[in-house]
Amino acid sequence: MSTTTVEIAQSTEPTAVRAWTEGRIVFVELHDGRIVGFPADRFRILAGATEDQLAKVQLELDGYALRWEELDEDLTVPGVVAGRFQLPL
Repeated sequence: MSTTTVEIAQSTEPTAVRAWTEGRIVFVELHDGRIVGFPADRFRILAGATEDQLAKVQLELDGYALRWEELDEDLTVPGVVAGRFQLPL
């Protein structure tokens, strides 16, 4: 039985199965069932986005990254889970 790169990444780093927003909070549901939320205002580009723009979040790279095409912004799921934010509260 062979193991794919995606399976290895999912077993060693958190990846997401879905992402959504509620107001200015971005939520990510991880493969292990946890749900992590963070304020969009902790990131420079997201802080300037409207709620409609924030709601257009997409999963990329098999759940490894969050993407906002209109804003040209990408965040890694492992970075979010680790609390690597650009701006203080």
